Amino acid sequence: MANTITLARLPLLVVIVFLLYLGNPAVQITMAVLVLFLIFMDTLDGLVARHRHEAGVLGSKLDIAVDRIVELVLWVVYAHLGLISVAIPVIVIIRGGLVDTVRSFSLIWGETSFGMMRTKWGQRLVASGFMRSLYGLTKALAFCTLALALGLRGLWAGTPRADAAEAVWVFAVVVSWIATAICIIRGAPVLIEAPALLRDLDAKVVQQPTAKR
Repeated sequence: MANTITLARLPLLVVIVFLLYLGNPAVQITMAVLVLFLIFMDTLDGLVARHRHEAGVLGSKLDIAVDRIVELVLWVVYAHLGLISVAIPVIVIIRGGLVDTVRSFSLIWGETSFGMMRTKWGQRLVASGFMRSLYGLTKALAFCTLALALGLRGLWAGTPRADAAEAVWVFAVVVSWIATAICIIRGAPVLIEAPALLRDLDAKVVQQPTAKR
């Protein structure tokens, strides 16, 4: 059930992208609510997994993969629509590629993606509930207000409310850059600790006895 909820985010994401491009301003405004629901589903699948005792490696990795897809697609779409700088998706993609590569070794270490952090400061920045919630809430606010700004700019263009629509857009851009900064801050400890973690992994591989043929 939990994995079904996780995978259901993908077709919903496609619908949101379609309506952001082809919907009229009123529909684009409603996408802010749908985007919020899309993000809430990331919390919902975790609640269902714990309630139904479905938590496992597959669900954990699937959740991370879908969450990454949702995040990257929305950043790219908003940049293509001219709402944010293309620098934001470029930064997030580079950071995600590097960090996810390091985290992919977590199963070999017998750790979770967050549990692999060894330093206390790394654990606080990467795995603490506060930082994870702060990043999630900032992204949610950015994604929702960008959709809202897109609709309002179209709906109020050429009217006295046009300045208000621009104010919403400026706020959304500021929040987007804050989310990007937090993304970098949370990814830095993973990359800083990576050399030591990979050296330990290499040492374990070398120590393993050669299989007899």
